Order: sequence, then C-alpha cells, then structure tokens
Amino acid sequence: MKSKVVVEGQERTFVLILEPGEEAFRSITKFADRESITGASVTAIGAFERAKVGWFDLEAKRYKPIPVSEQCEVLSLIGDLAQGDDGKASLHLHAVLGLSDGSVRGGHLLEGTVRPTLEVTIVETAAHLRRRKRPELGLALIDP
Repeated sequence: MKSKVVVEGQERTFVLILEPGEEAFRSITKFADRESITGASVTAIGAFERAKVGWFDLEAKRYKPIPVSEQCEVLSLIGDLAQGDDGKASLHLHAVLGLSDGSVRGGHLLEGTVRPTLEVTIVETAAHLRRRKRPELGLALIDP
C-alpha cells in the first residue's frame, strides 16, 4: 500500500456548469490545465445527449468502448485529477449513466456531450498528485 497526506493547508473548490454541446472530458481537462490544478477529486451530475464509457481489458491493455447513443442522466460521475507525465492535467472519471427505461451503463468516462447541463465540483487537494505510465498494465496510475 502507498499513501500520501492530501489535506494540509488551503484547498480550492470549483463549481463548473457545462453548457449544452460541450464535451465534458475535454472541457474539465482544459479547465484544470488553465487553473493549474495538479491534484483534485471530481464529482458531477447532469445529463448527456450521448456518451461513451469504457471497460478496461487488462489482457489487451486498452479500453473496450461502450457507446450510449441516447439521452442519459449522469447518475454518478466521480474521479480524480492528477498531473500526467507530460505535465498536463490527467483526468480519471467513472460514470453511471441512467437510460430512459431505467437501465444503466457504466464505466470509465471516455466522452460525453452535455445536454442540458453538467454540474461539476472539483475539490483541489493541498498535495500535488502525479499520474505515471505503467507499461506493464497499459495504464497511467497515481503514484503518491
């Protein structure tokens, strides 16, 4: 097990309200880069007109895309934000999306087009987090 104290000192909390047509993953990442956020937890609720989540295939070392090509409620969107090997924001989000028949789709959020809104809360940690590529897994994971 690895650990790192992440609450010491001042933290910033941001609330983002995404507009219809915005691509959520790209918009949140762009905001984090602009604000120089290098460690945070992320939560959101709202809706998408379409989305794509993914299931990580450890053997193939890639995400299997699961398209959602209909209006869906963002029942839960949670994750974290760290600094990637390239020095830019590295976002890791998991989503549970509710469909009109009450069924759900879930997985790693790959993309989501907002409609009508997405309410995002970003709580910055006092400590900077770094995500490093792990070639043996095919993933970049937080390295405290």
